[in-house]
Amino acid sequence: MRAALYIRLSKEDEGDGPSQSVQNQEAMLRAFAAQRGIDIAGVYIDDGWSGSNFDRPAFRRMTADIEDGKVDTVVTKDLSRLGRDYILTGHYMERYFPEHKVRYISLLDGIDTGVDSTANDITPFRAIMNDMYAKDISKKIRSVKHDKQRRGLFIGGKALFGYKKHPTEKNRLIVDQEAAATVRRVFSMAASGMSCRAIASELNRAGVPTPSEYAHLTSAKVRLWSSERVSEMLQNETYTGSMVQGRRRRVSYKSKKCVRIPPEDWAVVSDTHEAIIDRASFERVQHLLGARRHTRCRTYDYKLRGLIFCRECGKPLAVINRRNSKGEDRLFFVCRTYQRFTREGACSCHCAKVEAVTDAVLSELLALCRAHIDMDGLLREAENMILDAGERGGAGTRLREAEAKLAGIGAHIDRLYADRLSGLLAEEDFRRIYGALLLEREQLEGQRAELISRSGTREEPGELAAKLVRDFMDGGLASREALVELIERVELSEDREVRVKLRFHEL
Repeated sequence: MRAALYIRLSKEDEGDGPSQSVQNQEAMLRAFAAQRGIDIAGVYIDDGWSGSNFDRPAFRRMTADIEDGKVDTVVTKDLSRLGRDYILTGHYMERYFPEHKVRYISLLDGIDTGVDSTANDITPFRAIMNDMYAKDISKKIRSVKHDKQRRGLFIGGKALFGYKKHPTEKNRLIVDQEAAATVRRVFSMAASGMSCRAIASELNRAGVPTPSEYAHLTSAKVRLWSSERVSEMLQNETYTGSMVQGRRRRVSYKSKKCVRIPPEDWAVVSDTHEAIIDRASFERVQHLLGARRHTRCRTYDYKLRGLIFCRECGKPLAVINRRNSKGEDRLFFVCRTYQRFTREGACSCHCAKVEAVTDAVLSELLALCRAHIDMDGLLREAENMILDAGERGGAGTRLREAEAKLAGIGAHIDRLYADRLSGLLAEEDFRRIYGALLLEREQLEGQRAELISRSGTREEPGELAAKLVRDFMDGGLASREALVELIERVELSEDREVRVKLRFHEL
């Protein structure tokens, strides 16, 4: 007999007393082998592995030795050491071991497949009892975890990007300042109206490490930001200081597969840790993301995207392109219901120029804002900001920063050429990086020219402030992000009547 002494210990088994320890199991099995004169082919130990999982390293190594003919007997302390899943335990007992002519011995249960014994006949029932024990333990562990989640204690294995585990206090998160800077940058870009795809492209271009790369996860195959990853980050309420857990759940204690849980069933506890993003900024980004969900076709970009609906049927309006006699593109709003069910006579066309409707909405919005904005107070605020900027260095500092960045880009292009000539850089990578550097240099040169022209003009703070206020009233309120934050819904009727519903009902 060439015996494999198999030993397994999991966390749930440690509470059953010291007799379950790895050392005691090994001593018991070695004593049995010495007493029976059995040769030990190997000792296989899975320390810290659950019995409901048969994908264990030492167990896999043992089965490999069985198939290589190195082992013809398997000895365990009891049947639960082999496993607690009664289906797989039965598979190894009734199929795998007999097919490979392996004798199985369980010391405490009196099981020995090499002899005819009544103890062997009740083995399936023992396996079921072991499985029920594993199921009961799983329920208790899950109950403890749910209780911690309801109390706002962090129970995850790895902290959310932007946070890290507290060094001394268990189940608590603290801000990771380096990663939090990236999180704030992502939310800032989203609040300015950038799409998730544009944000991901900007982060990749700037070489910002992804969360998996930042955490030094060697298993990460893709080290690039994606629009899905950015979108998931922007919708995570944990960044506002609320602990959000229980988003997924395993289908069974025997399976690692997880299913998504509806948001209303998540465990959410407010004010459990320091916020990286304030609540107002988070809600503003949610408005922007929600507005985009109403838009099915993203071929055309227009300011009322996701905000304009048909007054009659309530569906979002679509946009079509029609060229005029001069060959110029003209965008028109049309009812999506009418598009889909024209023959059925559902709704009506609602055809109207995008530009005309947008101008009407902006005109109404500007009139309302002029009636509510304190122009004198806004002017004083602008003057104070200009004076503060002058004290911090003003345009001169920004001009020096732009020139330093331009010098760095020039040096980078020189190194890029050298790498290409030496064969260290592929042609495709060279063109991609070179194009991005040229675009960045062009933008910086434009900024530098504007700063130089500003430094040549010596406007008084009051004059410059008045100009800034006029520019804001003429164009700032017409920006995409301002429209999303102010407008809840725009409705267009068949007779081209426009109704604007604002988020602030007092307006």
